[in-house]
Amino acid sequence: MKKINIAIDGPAGAGKSTIAKLVAKKLDAIYLDTGAMYRAVALKAIRQGMDTKDREGISLLISKLDIKIRHIGSEQHILLDDEDVSKEIRTPEVSIGASNVAAIPEVRIKMVEIQREIAATTSVVMDGRDIGTFVLPGADLKIFLTASIEERAARRHKEMIEKGITHVSLEEVQKDIVFRDRNDSSRDFAPLSKAEDAVEMDTTKMTLDQVVEKIISLVG
Repeated sequence: MKKINIAIDGPAGAGKSTIAKLVAKKLDAIYLDTGAMYRAVALKAIRQGMDTKDREGISLLISKLDIKIRHIGSEQHILLDDEDVSKEIRTPEVSIGASNVAAIPEVRIKMVEIQREIAATTSVVMDGRDIGTFVLPGADLKIFLTASIEERAARRHKEMIEKGITHVSLEEVQKDIVFRDRNDSSRDFAPLSKAEDAVEMDTTKMTLDQVVEKIISLVG
């Protein structure tokens, strides 16, 4: 199959990562979880006691940051200064921090450089907030996933429990999603938005298999 880039965007908890992984597997492409990269930046800042909204401090931090993506089997692992932090970046505190650092232009520019380099050389399925509008505006296929806030919170909470994060309530997860929706949509630089040529899919009442098959059918 020829090289193909697929952009999957949407708000927090819309199922982007799960669906992107399944689509990538079916197409024998690389899945790139861009959100994990911003989470790693936030984790580093939090560990250093920094305010994740501190543009000057975070900009300095990012210039010295070592973030790598590794694929072990079908799973993506994020390495922060050579430490695998794939589990540590999935807490609500890091989620909010990731939304904050993602609003800092210097951070996004650095992350996008890495993401575009990967997409230029191989088939990728990339998910995030602004993949189709900013990171890969020339993607072969753009999808915008949505779902109700209640459904997104339930999915995210279930995912966290499955990963061993059991101390966070469903109510906390829903509050986090509401915050991130507002934060991601209102930021000045590369906000969450649907690309004009993206196919919008409301997955509230769809199964994973139905969503994946629909996307595969659009590849052509």
